Amino acid sequence: MMIEAAAQAAWSTDRGQPIAAAVVAALRAARVTLPATGVIERTAIAGRARARARATDTLLTGISDEQMTGLDRLLVLDPSVSMTSFGWLKSIPTAPKADHVHELLDRLKVIRGIGLKSEIASRIHEERLRQFVREGHASDAHQLGRYAVNRRRAILVVTILELEERLTDAVLDMTDKLVGGFFAKARNATRRRYVASAGNVGRLMRLFHGTIDALAAAQEAKSDAFEAVDEAVGWPKLLRIRDEVKELANLADEDPLLRAADRWRTLHKFAPALIEALEFRTARAGDPMLAALKLLVELNQSGKREFPPDAPMPFRKEWRRLILEVGQPSRRLYEMAILATLRDKLRSGDVWVERSSNYRRFDSYLLPTAAVPAAAAELKLPATADEWLATKGQELDRRLKHFARRLQRGDLEGVEFSDGHLIVTPVKATTTPEARAFADEIEGMMPRVRITELLHEVNRATGFASAFSNLRTGEQCEDDSALLAAILADATNLGLGRMAAASHGITRDKLVWTADAYIRPETYKAALAKIINAHHALPVAGTWGDGTTSSSDRQFFRSAKRGDAAGDVNARYGHDPGLGFYTHVSDQHGPYNVRVMSATSHEAPYVLDGLMHHGTGLRIGTHYTDTGGASDHVFILCAMLGFRFCPRLRDFPDRRFACIEPITAYKDLQPLLGRRIRADVIREHWDEILRLVASLKAGTVLPSAMLKRLAAYQRQNQLDLALQELIERTLFMLDWLESPQLRQLCQTGLNKSEQRHALAQVICTFKQGRIAARGQDAQQFRASGLNLAIAAIVYWNSIYMTDALDHMRGLGGTVPDEFLAHTSPLMWEHIGFSGDFLWDRAAATAGHHRPLNLGRERMAA
Repeated sequence: MMIEAAAQAAWSTDRGQPIAAAVVAALRAARVTLPATGVIERTAIAGRARARARATDTLLTGISDEQMTGLDRLLVLDPSVSMTSFGWLKSIPTAPKADHVHELLDRLKVIRGIGLKSEIASRIHEERLRQFVREGHASDAHQLGRYAVNRRRAILVVTILELEERLTDAVLDMTDKLVGGFFAKARNATRRRYVASAGNVGRLMRLFHGTIDALAAAQEAKSDAFEAVDEAVGWPKLLRIRDEVKELANLADEDPLLRAADRWRTLHKFAPALIEALEFRTARAGDPMLAALKLLVELNQSGKREFPPDAPMPFRKEWRRLILEVGQPSRRLYEMAILATLRDKLRSGDVWVERSSNYRRFDSYLLPTAAVPAAAAELKLPATADEWLATKGQELDRRLKHFARRLQRGDLEGVEFSDGHLIVTPVKATTTPEARAFADEIEGMMPRVRITELLHEVNRATGFASAFSNLRTGEQCEDDSALLAAILADATNLGLGRMAAASHGITRDKLVWTADAYIRPETYKAALAKIINAHHALPVAGTWGDGTTSSSDRQFFRSAKRGDAAGDVNARYGHDPGLGFYTHVSDQHGPYNVRVMSATSHEAPYVLDGLMHHGTGLRIGTHYTDTGGASDHVFILCAMLGFRFCPRLRDFPDRRFACIEPITAYKDLQPLLGRRIRADVIREHWDEILRLVASLKAGTVLPSAMLKRLAAYQRQNQLDLALQELIERTLFMLDWLESPQLRQLCQTGLNKSEQRHALAQVICTFKQGRIAARGQDAQQFRASGLNLAIAAIVYWNSIYMTDALDHMRGLGGTVPDEFLAHTSPLMWEHIGFSGDFLWDRAAATAGHHRPLNLGRERMAA
């Protein structure tokens, strides 16, 4: 009975505590006296083994002998790829190249050849499924060969099913980048040509100006206009420049599609195979996009070059006109237009792909409709749009009229109204010289420490290393030094090989095995939560905040210049490719979440990712960002999910208030008012809004995934429009203008993010700070290791800042509260980050408390 109770609990988890708790609960329910702890532990282990065996049998039910043979064959060396098929399938190329699209499609073909049905994955609990997938990706063919036959095959089944989704997404992601690159290069080429023609534009405009002057003079003198132009400018000269003027005019109006079509040969290398291999779906029967894709498949199979005159054209009118200018559709323009439009429709969810994870049907990400009312009630959201509009409408009307009165009286601090525009005085720094001197004095007392010693000491105090459990056994890592070295290899961007070379007593094989067995996204998240929670409990943390506010910002890191590890180029950061680490920092300086994002992506979709399900004990209520993190979608979703969103808007004076009542109701604010809010749109889509918010709260989908779709070029529905109609942005703008304290708090919060970025640059210095890791998973490990190291430094510094403050008080010195707010645990001059890493020595001294640096020289690391 005890083993069965353990097995039922272990159906959804491998964690020992809930399994043992289920055994105890079963014994108490049966009124059986609890046996010794060892007996409960052994039955829990036996129950876990039974649950694993059941999951294995469930996955293999219905798998044919032929499919079993195909799975076993994956672990055999394939001479054509110089590795096992399993290893080849997992080695996914990431650099956007036409040849790589073909390689991805080849892998998909092999996986589909096995013939596994996607429904197999739904037979077992989601957490158990993820465990199988983790083992499959962390194990090579040799390691899997040591498993029992059924367990090995079950791992192969779920890994292959997950790889099919991952490869499908990789194909579409790469196509997105390639097509986007074609148009970006087209726009840049047109821009360069136009800039190069600046001299000719000036010359031609002077001739045109002379012509106008001659015509004006002729009209005034009532003389012959033709003779006046000929005499002043020269008619033959005007005739000679006619073609030149036409060419410049065409260049200024040139559609990027024309130049993008010059890359048609590259597109044609992979587009036919892509369209034929993937199964595209839309909500409408007979959708012209599907008809266009079908036509391309037929033309490629038949080898025909000419398009029928009635070819479907599911793109904008300007492109239809360009394609039909010669009377017969241009194949180059047509295929490029189809792929570009398909890219936009996939982004928005208007078109989706079967067996995909990131490009699924829009509704598939959301909670079932029946589960929405309970979730909405938990969030205290009204059931109808009319209730929401009545409450918010009254508040908005009252706030606008109150603001108008204050604006007329001129009693808004730091805000002026001049010539129909608002002028907001920038926030000034509030740190006094005395406060800076106090902070410098505290910093000077910090004991000197090496990063190896710091990590061991923080682990001894918080136990964060215990969060790194073995992937296969669930046990904790016995070698803390090896685990911390692997984390620091991520944090410093040193890599495992070089970390082993710089570490005493730790081999590369040991580091590789430790990283594979213990370091995963979920263990990094759990370890970070331990440090953040421990720091939040320190009394000194309360001097910087109560843990209810935070800020977030992107930090740019350069990537490899070429190859699979090359990132995207964002002109804002220069010409080097790179990526972004988007980090959330609490008001107590704790970096409680980090996500890797493309250098070219907008920051706004990632704001909610960190605010929700971060796993720490922080209760964030107010969140600050800069302009890049702001969007109408984030405003309303934050409000409905219980967060107060406060971005620092760079273009604030150019923004306009929205209102529900007629604009005439606010005569004094008319220059500042934009369009009226369309209440009918909100009413029409209120149920969809509630379903989206409930789904985000339940964690069925990452907020960034949904926000990217809602912000896409072409929309599947009007949900995004309905979200834009809601009035949270205007209410925030009124708060911002009426409260100089809010503006100051936002600036302070963002400064904490900037301080975190400065420390990150000090830590992540190896390889010239370039993140050359391949694949987003490896890049996320770099970001997570860096964030964990920063959190450990914040905790360690806070401990010794407490000692420094106690020392100052013990000497009879004053410690003003207003000075404490200007100190920060994000200091580093006393920490040694480089040199040999003496992990054993650091472990031996981890239990010793260090004396403050009193009267000794400060030494930079």
